Amino acid sequence: MSRRILTVAAIVAAAALALTGCASGSGSTGSASTKADDAYVTPGKLTIATAEPAYSPWVIDDKPESGKGFEAAVAYAVADKLGFAKTDVTWVRTTFDQAIAPGPKTFDFNLQQFSITDERKKAVDFSSPYYETTQVVVTTGASPAAKATSLADLKKLSIGAQSATTSFTAAEKQIAPSGGVQAFNSNDDAKLALENKQVDAIVVDLPTAFYLRDAELKDGKIVGQLPKASGQDGDQFGLVLAKGSPLTAKVTAAVDALRTDGTLDTLAAKWLATDGNAPVLK
Repeated sequence: MSRRILTVAAIVAAAALALTGCASGSGSTGSASTKADDAYVTPGKLTIATAEPAYSPWVIDDKPESGKGFEAAVAYAVADKLGFAKTDVTWVRTTFDQAIAPGPKTFDFNLQQFSITDERKKAVDFSSPYYETTQVVVTTGASPAAKATSLADLKKLSIGAQSATTSFTAAEKQIAPSGGVQAFNSNDDAKLALENKQVDAIVVDLPTAFYLRDAELKDGKIVGQLPKASGQDGDQFGLVLAKGSPLTAKVTAAVDALRTDGTLDTLAAKWLATDGNAPVLK
């Protein structure tokens, strides 16, 4: 009888020890690790998307993996804050529209100058802004817009902008040209129309304006910045994530930390032109 009691007790003790090990050992850690990995498109990797192609000054030579260009550098800075080494970052490409459409994503976050808007927030998540810009009127020295010094001077001219962008909206509301704003599929198309004298001027964001003037257009000229609407911030760019992504809070915290420690300002100063010679139009 005594031997039977000891045997049963030993079995019970062994079972209890096994359960204790499961509760406090690798089982708990493995569950937490799996849960964390499940937040990413590829476990253990950070998948970042950008445009195809991606242009300077956002990405230099269409090679985001180099880390050169403002957005490429921001992407790796965010990755570092999230605990990923550069070798653990994977790049994929999407169109602008694919990125902000509802549904599953092939990326953890995407950056290609996405303006944060309430309408887009219905389909995707945004991080806090990593850059705030203004909209700028660009022309060539041979265009009648080159002599414009006010919004009134531009109103009677032909103005173009990429469709479905903040630039297009700003042109409509701030300039309100008498002939309406001509819509183009891309900034490249708008630039080509300007070069071919199909439009007198185009509206783009400030960094793109400097790049077009200095590297793309023959005799390019910045007419000036469009004024911000009263009580509104400038155009704010955010990282795009899938709607309801478990990473949104972490990515936002990373962007906030980069803003607080001055990294975003440093990268902007390195890769983007200042607005010193782009007067605000009135």
